[in-house]
Amino acid sequence: MFKCSIDSLDKIFAEISKNATVYLPVDNDDGKAVYTKWENGVKWSNELNTVKSLKDFFFPQVENLMEFKVEGKNIEIKDIRTESEDFVVFGVRACDVRSFDILDRVFLVEPCDSYYANRREHGVIISVACTRPSETCFCNTFGIDATSPNGDITVWKTEDALYWNANTEKGKALLDKLNLDECDDSAVNEQKAKTAEIMKRLPLASLTTENFGGGKTDELFNRPEWKTLSESCLGCGTCTFVCPTCQCYDIKEFNNGNGVIRFRCWDSCMYSDFTKMAHGNNRLSQVERFRQRFMHKLVYYPENNEGIFGCVGCGRCLAKCPISMNIVKVMKTIGGND
Repeated sequence: MFKCSIDSLDKIFAEISKNATVYLPVDNDDGKAVYTKWENGVKWSNELNTVKSLKDFFFPQVENLMEFKVEGKNIEIKDIRTESEDFVVFGVRACDVRSFDILDRVFLVEPCDSYYANRREHGVIISVACTRPSETCFCNTFGIDATSPNGDITVWKTEDALYWNANTEKGKALLDKLNLDECDDSAVNEQKAKTAEIMKRLPLASLTTENFGGGKTDELFNRPEWKTLSESCLGCGTCTFVCPTCQCYDIKEFNNGNGVIRFRCWDSCMYSDFTKMAHGNNRLSQVERFRQRFMHKLVYYPENNEGIFGCVGCGRCLAKCPISMNIVKVMKTIGGND
């Protein structure tokens, strides 16, 4: 384990930026934390988490895939990708790091998504353990330890210092370049104990997944509560766009005057035209779309992925839903967690 003062963080970012672009949570004009490229004068936010998750670095909201040149009957297909920059993302919380257990199982299985895989190869994730978890946090429900996040490097923050530990070869290679002071883990263990005590007292600390998971489709699919829960849903898709684990996208094309560009963009199962085909939409009602979103995270995904749930308990959907309808209310109502 290694140690540095908090005041030396800018020097560390400057050293890292010699070989890679550094991003970190920074307060915007509204006082909300968003990932921003580091440069002199940019300050690390004190917010618990960012508005949007780390997912955007590896699976962008909009991404060009290829270009077509059409001349008469001749069609030329151009791969317009460029090699991704080497980049480092600092300040990632445990919930967002865990999201890659879910995303990797979607994008890195055969046939591998080469766009996503390329960014995973070039990116280094530096997580920071939580010290002030929010009342909307429930990562512990999914077995996530907010005091010991994963990532290529884990950082713990105390009042005056940062403690660093490498978890992967990429993380070790980066940490070796920083020439930090070696130390023991006594201060880290003390900080972890304090945070663990806070986690025990959070309002959602007792929320469990015991009534969900693989094999629960027949039991939960036709529950009458789905209709009641879905009635207030606006179908706005906010929950899917702030979610670190949602992976649905649409593929579209547009003519830019010199050719046709094919791109993909995030989509949402909450939209009425989601998966719309020539014969129409598979889910015609709001209750069907609403049920699909939560059944996928709590039943379908774990059934096909070694019991891993499709939620990481980050609490963004609790904070951002305009009518306060979220996965916690679904779990309490459908799963009897009241």
